[in-house]
Amino acid sequence: MTNLLWPGDQRAGEFMTDRALLRSMVAVESAWLSGLADAGLAPAECAGVDLSQLVEQQDCDMLADAAEDGGNPVIGLVELLRRRAAPAVGWWIHRGLTSQDVVDTALMLGVRAIVDHLKRVVKNQISMLSKMAATHRHTAMVARTLTQPAVPTTFGAKAAGWLNGVVDAYDRLTGLTTPAQIGGAAGTLAATTELATLSDAADDPARISVRLVQHTAKALGLSVRTPWHTTRTPVTAAADALVGCTDAWGRIASDVVVLARPEIGELREPAGTNRGGSSTMPHKRNPVLSVLIRRAAVAAPFLAATLHTAAALANDERPDGSWHAEWDTLRTMARRTVVAGSHCSDLLAGLQIHSGRMVDNLTAAEVSGEQRAIADFVGKTPSPTYFGVLDRVVDDSLARAQAVLQDDS
Repeated sequence: MTNLLWPGDQRAGEFMTDRALLRSMVAVESAWLSGLADAGLAPAECAGVDLSQLVEQQDCDMLADAAEDGGNPVIGLVELLRRRAAPAVGWWIHRGLTSQDVVDTALMLGVRAIVDHLKRVVKNQISMLSKMAATHRHTAMVARTLTQPAVPTTFGAKAAGWLNGVVDAYDRLTGLTTPAQIGGAAGTLAATTELATLSDAADDPARISVRLVQHTAKALGLSVRTPWHTTRTPVTAAADALVGCTDAWGRIASDVVVLARPEIGELREPAGTNRGGSSTMPHKRNPVLSVLIRRAAVAAPFLAATLHTAAALANDERPDGSWHAEWDTLRTMARRTVVAGSHCSDLLAGLQIHSGRMVDNLTAAEVSGEQRAIADFVGKTPSPTYFGVLDRVVDDSLARAQAVLQDDS
């Protein structure tokens, strides 16, 4: 995909594109169909059928256009699959499912792929930030509060703060579950249970339905839970994990855009061919990576808010509009998070740290007021340094990071 008004969108590749989501929807239908056969509810010919062979590349645009009539793309997809499948298979496609099952589960497949990708990206960032914090634990610089010089700190401590935010983001990604959403027309699996009842199966029909859901989720690599058709926690939890990432990266970028100002000059973004250029001022080199990261961090919470609002308004057994608002919102948010993660990795990998300028700025600033006030109060001479527990802060941050880096999951 490309997006002229969201520079860098191509970095998200095929994640949750129309064609990727269509493949996921077909995968859901295939897994369910195979499960029906394994449960003895559909003919043996349905076992192991790969329905993706029935879908052509140009079908995506056609299904997108047709989706307007039914309000979702699954109705047209099911018609297409049934029409192209062998007669013994066609009738059984989608039996017991509903459109929401297919859309929600396909979106979870998309989220799962993105979360797996982001975990690798974030883990690499944790490694880079750990080295940065360790290397610069004693690189003195000005700590600024409310834009003004405050007390001495070190760049290692600042990097440790960045590191803690990224570790927090990793923890959220790791704790996220992506369950299949299968409940039938109203979350009761009534159609599947009826099929099992009428098939004279020896087992309890309800148990057959539950096992079929479990089989489908396992085949797709998703977790199992009761139908969540109107309890949208999996969607909002995914949004919160994504916002956790953009929050952490935005915080890094916000520091960089300040410290890279020429009048401060303590940091500088990595150079790149034509990166940071101006259309009219050839002398400028804008901190464009940080700008694009901050853009994502500014936009993400409002996308998450849309998903939380939709969850709160999920009425009846299938919401009228709020559910529909989730799809592209989640897709947009997920792709933008992938892009921001890529930008932040580039930023950290090539960040230029001007430690001499940090020392110069610290020397020129008045940062001893608090220390002198304490010394005067107790009637003693100030200590030679005023770095508090910075070594412990860095050590504790590095220990958290090391636990992540040693985790093979």
